[in-house]
Amino acid sequence: MRTVLNIIWLILAGFWLFVGYMVVGVVLCILILTIPWGIASFRIGIYALWPFGYTIVAKPTAGVGSFLGNVVWVILAGWWLALAHIVSGALLCLTIIGIPLGIADFKLVPISLMPLGKDIVPIPR
Repeated sequence: MRTVLNIIWLILAGFWLFVGYMVVGVVLCILILTIPWGIASFRIGIYALWPFGYTIVAKPTAGVGSFLGNVVWVILAGWWLALAHIVSGALLCLTIIGIPLGIADFKLVPISLMPLGKDIVPIPR
């Protein structure tokens, strides 16, 4: 079932969200000082491409540095990536088939706002 949901997700929303994250990642890597945020953008972009079967967990070692990095992230890119997830999630929820996809899109909003200090891990079968 995860594979079917991931394929539908990829076609309807995942590819475009992935492209958005990759564009942000490239821009942040070009700016040199923001390379750590660029790497985080690439990591989330891959998760946004194929989200079913994975979950987000907080890193136990995350501290003040992650919080301060997340503040910078929200200013640079997080707010409009979260907005993209909210808009695409709302559009997906307009159809019955899209409701599970819309819910998955809304679950991506917290990590799109605060990616540092979080890990993306596979869900055990």
